[in-house]
Amino acid sequence: MEHTLQTGDIVTGIYKTGKYIGEITALRPQHYLVKVLAVLKHPTQGDLHSVKQADVPLFHERRALAYREQTNIPMQMVKKYEGELPDYKDSLRQALEKQIADLKEDGSPWAERCLENLYTLQTEYKL
Repeated sequence: MEHTLQTGDIVTGIYKTGKYIGEITALRPQHYLVKVLAVLKHPTQGDLHSVKQADVPLFHERRALAYREQTNIPMQMVKKYEGELPDYKDSLRQALEKQIADLKEDGSPWAERCLENLYTLQTEYKL
């Protein structure tokens, strides 16, 4: 697969169930190594193999990637970012608040379990 982006480019990338803004720091054969600079979508909570199910053996708590944390993102999940770069902590707060608001509207047992995780993370993130 041919690289269309280069080291130093600011991009969006989807990693697992979160979406981030970051800087490409290295090119790999099928991935870009991306340094996280902001959060666009907080990762989804729960068991990804049993989507929207609350009664599962292990209900995963998923943290957002940390500021400047580097991760390999598949090339097809990375796009050039156009726009102003938000502050990491502000972007994390906004992404978390949006997910909490969406889950409150859902009201399902799965949403309630997700909210429990997100409130714990909100405290751990010191937001």
